Amino acid sequence: MKMILFRKFRHTLRILQDFSNEPSSNLTSHSLEERPEAAHRPGPAGQSRGSRGSPGQGSNPRPGAPAQGSRLSALFAHPLYTVALPALTDEDTLFNVNTDIRGAQARDEDKARAGELSADSYPNWLRFHIGINRFELYSRHNPVIDAMLADLAAQRITSVAMKSGGTQLKLIMTFHNYGQALFKPMKQTREQETPPDFFYFSDFERHNAEIAAYHLDRILDFRRVPPVAGRLVNMTKEIRDVTRDKKLWRTFFISPANNICFYGECSYYCSTEHALCGRPDQIEGSLAAFLPDLALAKRKTWRNPWRRSYHKRKKAEWEVDPDYCEEVKQTPPYDSGFRLLDVMDMTIFDFLMGNMDRHHYETFEKFGNETFIIHLDNGRGFGKHSHDELSILVPLSQCCRVKKSTHLRLQLLAREEFRLSVLMEESLRRDRLAPVLIRPHLEALDRRLRLVLSVLADCIEKDGYSSVVEDDMGPAPETAHFVNPAHTSRRAQKR
Repeated sequence: MKMILFRKFRHTLRILQDFSNEPSSNLTSHSLEERPEAAHRPGPAGQSRGSRGSPGQGSNPRPGAPAQGSRLSALFAHPLYTVALPALTDEDTLFNVNTDIRGAQARDEDKARAGELSADSYPNWLRFHIGINRFELYSRHNPVIDAMLADLAAQRITSVAMKSGGTQLKLIMTFHNYGQALFKPMKQTREQETPPDFFYFSDFERHNAEIAAYHLDRILDFRRVPPVAGRLVNMTKEIRDVTRDKKLWRTFFISPANNICFYGECSYYCSTEHALCGRPDQIEGSLAAFLPDLALAKRKTWRNPWRRSYHKRKKAEWEVDPDYCEEVKQTPPYDSGFRLLDVMDMTIFDFLMGNMDRHHYETFEKFGNETFIIHLDNGRGFGKHSHDELSILVPLSQCCRVKKSTHLRLQLLAREEFRLSVLMEESLRRDRLAPVLIRPHLEALDRRLRLVLSVLADCIEKDGYSSVVEDDMGPAPETAHFVNPAHTSRRAQKR
């Protein structure tokens, strides 16, 4: 395995060396080293805000940190968002730069040539990969992430291919700096809701849901969704003309309205009747940064214990057995560590979005069972702002368990001086496709947050605070005064 890792990085470094001398190649000078928490401060404001009438125009062309004085910057400066991680060892990082990369260089016959490329000059996608560790996909206030968002929105697309598998059309886009991203094209307008007769497994995958999910995950301080940015893509120049996928190329046509359209190949909605059409050849979409190649960093796929039946008539076991969680608690890896609590985090995340389509999840194999859940594939969220799907919260109500850090942050986000909907609106304003969510979806976030806190308040009233809230923060007396556990009772929630 070590030799495979060496060879893969050696090949990567050769590629990087080839393009590092090109003026337009995206090489940066940010340090890979984590800055001290005291030095973490949000950066300057974005340049301007976008308008729905002209997607991609007038919004901040280079996504950056929130402006000083904003609610978002105040949130990220709050002590609950500056809790330090444990000191990282080599076993806690997905890649060891000194051993894995420089060791590969030392074994390479082109050592002298490849050795000139320092870690600081890696492209942003590689620096994002190197920064992944046991506890998070990316660190707080990491400048590489804002640079990644800018790359996703602006880097030149050099090739496009259809992604195999899945029910709906997705494209793999490769950029000039050799980074890759998953493109989900726009299928619905912001105002459209999921049709009431649609089953959750046949719902559309929404590009704006992928964008909003990344921002929500970051505001919740999970940091388990890879960076996602919106982009206005020229279907002719940036898809049809650069693809070598003949199956994709053959599905392009000009509609009676003289718009460029295509439909690709997939299980659902890939036909002339469900074609994706530009105006005349511009189409919105989300671009989600790729995680490291599986040959370099294997991931394990787990079946979600609260997976739905994906059947029109049958119900899953958890839907008919109120004591289902007791069985899950006795089953590895949910019988120890934080995995069950991570599933509760994912449950809260999905309920806030209205996402019913969480059948599996993934973790990095290197870290075993003691690591976070990666929140991938969020396109079926934000489908109905007028309906709160309470069945998504069943894992939380059955298990009555939550991390202390999550509970405290949820209560913080319910406060008027922060308010989740306002924070999301501010964060999403920096995306090129802003506004990403319409007002009713933002208001639904506040309403659903109150419902989550109400469920937890019922649990605490029934089982007691110490039985429900798991301390994952260690000795942190400085956070004790932020939220009084007594205020989590149902009576306090109703107030």
